[in-house]
Amino acid sequence: MIDLKELLKNPKYFKEACKKKNIEVNIDELIEKKKKQNKLIRKRDDLKHQLKIKSTKNLTDKEKIKLRELKKEIKFLDEEIEKLEKEIFEISRKIPNPPFDWVPIGESEEDNVVIKEEGEKPKFDFSLKDYLTLAEELDLIDVKRASKISGSRFGYLKNKLAILEFAIVKFVFDELTNPETIKNIIEENKLNIELKTFIPIVPPVMIKPEIMWGLGYIDDGDIEVFKIPEDNLVLVGTAEHSIVPYFKDEILEEKELPIRFIGFSTCFRREAGSYGKDVRGILRVHQFDKLEMVSFTLPEKSVEEHKFLLSVEEYLMKKLKIPYRVIHICTGDLGPPAAEKFDIEAWIPSENRYRETHSCSNTTDFQARRLNIRVKRKNKIEYVHILNGTAFAIGRTLIAIMENFQTKDGHIKIPEVLTKYVNFDII
Repeated sequence: MIDLKELLKNPKYFKEACKKKNIEVNIDELIEKKKKQNKLIRKRDDLKHQLKIKSTKNLTDKEKIKLRELKKEIKFLDEEIEKLEKEIFEISRKIPNPPFDWVPIGESEEDNVVIKEEGEKPKFDFSLKDYLTLAEELDLIDVKRASKISGSRFGYLKNKLAILEFAIVKFVFDELTNPETIKNIIEENKLNIELKTFIPIVPPVMIKPEIMWGLGYIDDGDIEVFKIPEDNLVLVGTAEHSIVPYFKDEILEEKELPIRFIGFSTCFRREAGSYGKDVRGILRVHQFDKLEMVSFTLPEKSVEEHKFLLSVEEYLMKKLKIPYRVIHICTGDLGPPAAEKFDIEAWIPSENRYRETHSCSNTTDFQARRLNIRVKRKNKIEYVHILNGTAFAIGRTLIAIMENFQTKDGHIKIPEVLTKYVNFDII
């Protein structure tokens, strides 16, 4: 949710934001309704003041009649103000978070900007196998039996691949709760932020629809959630959806910030618009596990905090030695809540291209306003800034490991950093 006071001061800025994000909102209509509402509020408050003065006097019958008429007029104005409030809300909720000035201008994902490529792509002197062929030959993934039980876009992870998933979870929790790791990331990237570790958390996977709305997603179709109407709940699409609202309707202390969480959860997505090869295997499924970072920070620190979360993502990818590239998302491909977003894409040898494995967004105060999460400072109370970033989408990370670390004889090497967690070095 945007600040209506700021919109009234600078409507051109928000009109331009809508244009950049390819979102149509009638801001002029919103301004007219807000001005009309403000006028009615002033009139109602003046009448209430008159009512208060007259109610303290001994009134004649004629004055009592006028007083009743005054109350009726106040009631009418209250109804008109409330009606306008709903109309204003319906328009204002569609206004996206304005992108930062330095975000690349573009219409769609075709205009996203590649910032850099990292890691050496593996060279193979043998015929490559895609991850699903490898996994089926080694009895690691079973999508055929999963389809009998759950339908399409599900899979069983088995044997050493199941062990590898939880090795990745333990690896991330160990790294992000280690002060030395955080210190090194901050120093290596010359970041001006607090040295605070992440709080490990396993959040609920079901939340109320109004919470999903508070995140800024459910109204615009940005994600397609699974709904449980009988219980008025929805399934989360990522751990972020239940971690971001953790402090809903709370006021935090300035000294507490930043507060950083690293969460693990199973996630659920309908993926109704996805077709073709991606529905085969575990690349694009209805259910998957994910490690997600969420940070609550002071407004003036959020840009630097965003750099930090991206640096953490890169650090983790480098530790696994998976080749990747970083993408700066353009204005037209930004979701409504984000002011800036980066993606990381891992190299997938069998496809000879990169595939998205991470995202990292700064939503500034957009979600905090909708969820009413604030911070108490010396002279004021203001909204916090909220950021999120993928540590690992585990299914896609497993795919990247299987493909990049495959051997000539059809086995899979384990990234060195994970071997201590699995007690084997090859599958």
